[in-house]
Amino acid sequence: MSEKIGVGQKVGWSRAMWDDLHLFLAVAREGGLSPAAKVTQRSPATLGRRMLALERSLGRELFVRHDRGYELTSEGRTLLDDLSDVEARMIRLTTRSSVQERPLVKVSAGTWTTLALLGKLDAITGSPADIRLRFISAESALDISHREVVIGIRIRRPTEEGLAGRKLARVEFAPYATKTAPERWIKVIGETPSARWLAKTIGNDAVCEINSPRNCLDLALAGKGIALLPTFIGDDYKTLLRAGSTVPELAHDRWIVTHQDDRHLPEIRRTIDRLCDVLQSQ
Repeated sequence: MSEKIGVGQKVGWSRAMWDDLHLFLAVAREGGLSPAAKVTQRSPATLGRRMLALERSLGRELFVRHDRGYELTSEGRTLLDDLSDVEARMIRLTTRSSVQERPLVKVSAGTWTTLALLGKLDAITGSPADIRLRFISAESALDISHREVVIGIRIRRPTEEGLAGRKLARVEFAPYATKTAPERWIKVIGETPSARWLAKTIGNDAVCEINSPRNCLDLALAGKGIALLPTFIGDDYKTLLRAGSTVPELAHDRWIVTHQDDRHLPEIRRTIDRLCDVLQSQ
């Protein structure tokens, strides 16, 4: 049976071994050298050497190495569990705590996703609230790597180094209007795919042109014309009816994205799980 590692255990660990244990967490969690290299910014060859050195230092076999990746041995799983406990304790020790102050989580999303999330605020913040949310509504993707936001809701899989993503329910768009609305479009001017589709489809033949997608919904609810809306928004308003079929070329996946270094923080993990629950139910 392998020994449990405690924070105060006197084993004469050097700074190099602490660094190797940090690298071990990445290899163990990612399941191999290549995916761990993207997270740690170390080469697979360097990670392989450091894992061998760590096994020699500890006198334990931590991995079963095969073509599919690195699989943890029983001693490797024990070390992962112990280090995860230590990591969580270190985070608690180094994070300013206050009974009054909840951790701030910055989330960016487009207009429609932000609107939908605001309607489910209690489900995201918890009851009683254990996080403090800051929503930043933006049609462009904000920089997660430089922490403009911690979590982003995006329309495509993340490709930037160090980012992790979870796929959500697919989004579709359709035209909506009230029963008495004129058969003319409300045109949103912008650089989103839906705005470009409208510009291509209707040209300048619109009852009104606006630059804010949210105003498109306001005008549709007021019976002024036809609005192109995500179905998770349009279907939520009883006075609006679908004025046509969904637009196939506007259907897209939706991803929740965060940084690899942040996704294991307790408040970030809770927020991501809650956001997924809300967005998958739409």
